[in-house]
Amino acid sequence: MKNRGYYGEFGGAFIPEILVATFDELVDAFEKAKNDPSFWKEYLEIMSTYSCRPTPLTPAENLSHYFGGAQIFIKREDLNHTGAHKANNVMGQGLLVKRMKKTRVIAETGAGQHGVATATMAAKFGFRCTIYMGEVDVKRQRPNVFWMQRLGAEVIPVKDGTAILKDAINEAFRDWITHMDDTHYVLGTACGPHPFPEMVSYFQSIIGQEARKQILEKEGRLPKRVFACVGGGSNALGIFKAFLDDPVELVGVEAGGKGLPTGQHASRLASRDGSIGVAQGYKTFFLQNNDGQMKETHSVAAGLDYVGVSPILSSLKEQGRIRVESATDQEVIDALSLTLKKEGLIPALESAHAFAQAFKEAGKLNRDDLIIINQSGRGDKDIFTIADAFDDPSWKEFIQEKAHGYTL
Repeated sequence: MKNRGYYGEFGGAFIPEILVATFDELVDAFEKAKNDPSFWKEYLEIMSTYSCRPTPLTPAENLSHYFGGAQIFIKREDLNHTGAHKANNVMGQGLLVKRMKKTRVIAETGAGQHGVATATMAAKFGFRCTIYMGEVDVKRQRPNVFWMQRLGAEVIPVKDGTAILKDAINEAFRDWITHMDDTHYVLGTACGPHPFPEMVSYFQSIIGQEARKQILEKEGRLPKRVFACVGGGSNALGIFKAFLDDPVELVGVEAGGKGLPTGQHASRLASRDGSIGVAQGYKTFFLQNNDGQMKETHSVAAGLDYVGVSPILSSLKEQGRIRVESATDQEVIDALSLTLKKEGLIPALESAHAFAQAFKEAGKLNRDDLIIINQSGRGDKDIFTIADAFDDPSWKEFIQEKAHGYTL
């Protein structure tokens, strides 16, 4: 792959020789698509007619009044088709799959939103579809598993390792190696070998393009800060990218889990536990031991429960262009509860990390300051986890009864 796909010292394409031709084909297709004005036009058309774009920028008057500081706006990716920002990426990759004349797609998923989005795209375009999902995530994201199957996808629980997102990614790559001729791997976040970080952030950039235009139309000025949760990094890069050349502070929020001092978290950039390494085809900050073996991670949010982070975000963090914080599981649950009661919105547990950090800072800002929170997904997928966190006996009993005997 020569020297393409590097962001400072991060990125690259560390892939087995058997995949080099497949990646060359993908890079070539993506470069041609980017240079073809009709491709982006086709992309915008399908996102507007099929996926409800542009998504609104919602003023959060009640929360703004509650904190008494900055005016809070929420970018509503939860209203995107399939309930999260994931559709932006998969529909774009689906158009590339059509150009490459392949007939099958595979994907990994943690929280399940990327799996549902990929299965939806496959149904729309007529592709066969296989989704790999860690066995732990299958259990805590049952609603999304149900929809993937109803959409016609084969869902394969991955039992290897810690049975979460990183293990699903490994299994998807194994599949791709044996089915390269007719299969495209729809990687769900801005990680992995080149061109995936660039490609995913390219399609997700529609979030920031809309948000920047919307805040200028509404308020006539740019926000002081933009907040987004950070797992792999796709929704964060999606909204950050449009503001990189502006005097706007960009704040990514990682999974602080049970607290950074406990080691039970998934914070690669905000903690001292992340170190530079190479895994899953790219170079970035990982949670790894001194021998380069990946550590176990923890987050209440399945979509943030990952050992690595986008090489683009690693580079931006090293440059000082973004600030990265973390939010604990309890802070996330508290932020979700407050948002429910004050605004009637149900952010996904992943998104609630961004809310949690924004809430820590909003009251310290001036009343004429503006902040944007990226609500990257909606929380109905998290009903099992949220019910457990809220410790509601009636709901827990109901959920356990309904989940009893659930199988794939």
